[in-house]
Amino acid sequence: MYQKPAMPSIVKILRVVAEPNRLRILLLLRGEELSVAELQEILVMGQSTISTHLSQLKQAGLVEDRRTGKNNLYRLTHSGGEDVLDQLLDRAKDEIPEALPDQSAMRRVLKKRQDKMRAFFDSVAGRLGKDYIPGKSWKSLAEALLRLMPPLVIADLGAGEGGFALLLAQRAQKVIAVDTSANMIEVAREQARRNGVTNVEYRLGDMEELPIDTAVVDVVFFSQSLHHALHPDRALQEAFRILRPAGRIVILDLARHRFEEARELYADEWLGFSEADLESLLQKSGFGNVQTSVVDKELETPQFQTLLAVADKP
Repeated sequence: MYQKPAMPSIVKILRVVAEPNRLRILLLLRGEELSVAELQEILVMGQSTISTHLSQLKQAGLVEDRRTGKNNLYRLTHSGGEDVLDQLLDRAKDEIPEALPDQSAMRRVLKKRQDKMRAFFDSVAGRLGKDYIPGKSWKSLAEALLRLMPPLVIADLGAGEGGFALLLAQRAQKVIAVDTSANMIEVAREQARRNGVTNVEYRLGDMEELPIDTAVVDVVFFSQSLHHALHPDRALQEAFRILRPAGRIVILDLARHRFEEARELYADEWLGFSEADLESLLQKSGFGNVQTSVVDKELETPQFQTLLAVADKP
């Protein structure tokens, strides 16, 4: 998680934003975390130029970064000076002619990032269950299932090949399984047909923009899928939206780890979460009665641990 820096001075803010290209960078980082390479593609500038701008923005306390694999992702610093900076950026987006095209270019770059993850899952559809998946164990699944009170309408988000959805379907009234990979969805549907399961509905969609109506689900499951979300907070907000009042969310995911190879091996966007991370994300999304615990630890290196988080929608 980010460490909160000191509030930047007004003088530093005014000095650093006087350069139009730095304003363009700030406008982009206002809504998304971006790497130097992604900023290069959006702004059509050299790496050294962008790195220099980012260095000056960091020195002014306006930008911060976090390490993710081989890259650093940059975003705006939230440190108490937001009112001044927001006012400047609100004016700048109307005065800088490149601001609107920059936003379009950023959307294309983010789509490429999502497409890369989708391509990974498309490539392993049909054999994912035969390969090793960190943190996915019957013990952790059983811990979660004990908390269910069927028959219920359940959403399985990031459902993959649908094995968990089929398990839930044995007692659920209905399971809505959502995945971003068309190949995964097709494999899952075929599994359901072979097993004669008729109460699972498979839908193609993003967990951050769910193809599910508001307040129609009793339980939402994220089973080793939240760490694939570009924006876990948005995924949880969507889960909150589709849940009925008094509905429940259940998250099984990896505890925070340092196995960087997981980004390439399993298309992981995040290297797990701490209990504090999940508790904070759930509370900010509106959930209450949050409970978290470590429910499994693998013996083999890198010894992935599985976190279980359960919370209620008021």
